[in-house]
Amino acid sequence: MTENLRQHIDEAMQLATAQLGKGRVADYIPALAKVDPNKLGFALALPDGSVLTAGDADEAFSIQSVSKVFTLALALRRVGSDLWDSVGREPSGSAFNSIVQLENEAGIPRNPLINAGAIATTDRLIDGRDGDAVAEEIVEFMRARAGDNRVEIDFDVAFSESETGARNRSLAHFMDAFGNLKHPVETVVGVYFRQCAIAMSCRQLARAGLFLAMEGRDPLTGEQLIEPHRARRINAIMMLCGHYDNSGEFAFRVGLPGKSGVGGGILCIAPGQGSIAVWSPGLNDAGTSLAGAAALEHFAYAAGWSVFD
Repeated sequence: MTENLRQHIDEAMQLATAQLGKGRVADYIPALAKVDPNKLGFALALPDGSVLTAGDADEAFSIQSVSKVFTLALALRRVGSDLWDSVGREPSGSAFNSIVQLENEAGIPRNPLINAGAIATTDRLIDGRDGDAVAEEIVEFMRARAGDNRVEIDFDVAFSESETGARNRSLAHFMDAFGNLKHPVETVVGVYFRQCAIAMSCRQLARAGLFLAMEGRDPLTGEQLIEPHRARRINAIMMLCGHYDNSGEFAFRVGLPGKSGVGGGILCIAPGQGSIAVWSPGLNDAGTSLAGAAALEHFAYAAGWSVFD
């Protein structure tokens, strides 16, 4: 089986190289504008602890919005179903940083994976605590899931995000005006900017996501991190909302729950099979990695891992 998976990965990487140099890096965040657009990494984490890698799989990158999946899991673990008082579960069909729907829907974001919804989720995760402590909790969770204490916040990226974060602050202030934030705006966005600035490699990220492929249980530690039904629901939200207004296209082509970030990373979950992380910084218009999505499309098809099979 492993030999077949290795062959599928190699083929996927070869096909994805045709997309290198296309798209554009997230240059509206100055620290990300400097990233080499020709990078391409792939890692597949399996329940037995093995990780198959290719390309730049051990180079750390800014996971950006991929972090939203993990803060969603932490928030559900902390406040449970009360989270859904603050954020919905529907696809937005809009850009990741759109403010339009908040006006029409009383400050309740459509889902936890757009920026407004992730800010609302982070607000609920804070739950009356100190923002610095919550940011550290998120990092420690990522380290434990990755099995690697080298996972860190890239503070250059965090500072860059804060300096250019007017729209995210606007989203937070807008929700606050509707009474949909429980903590001060700067406390919430301070945690949010830091979670997005976590730097991880494909190897670390694939390992970190493995619990979502195994119904909320880390197969290597045996720890039940979230209830099985919550893991399934996180996967459902990833399938429907993980790529903003590109989510339908990703589901059509790849057929797996996934979450992209404008740092060029994508985390993909194959329930019962494994967790995949890819990274290539050149993005399509919706903020999803072009080469990364191409690699995932071929691999999922070749391995027969679509949830629709």
